[in-house]
Amino acid sequence: MKNITLSADGRLIELAREEARARKTTLNALFRQWIEEIARRDERRGRVAEVLSRMAEFDSAGPFTRDELNER
Repeated sequence: MKNITLSADGRLIELAREEARARKTTLNALFRQWIEEIARRDERRGRVAEVLSRMAEFDSAGPFTRDELNER
């Protein structure tokens, strides 16, 4: 694992540490989680696009009336 150095406002860092304590974790762990989410955004977008594309292949069997849509 590589190390990096970040700079941020002291009050912001303290607020982040408080959040980490509330979650019973460390600021370092929260940062790793955040950076992983950012790194995987394109991957998730691709999966969503694939699912939406596959869903578009299905026909909804035509328009429904309001009453038909509200039937339970």
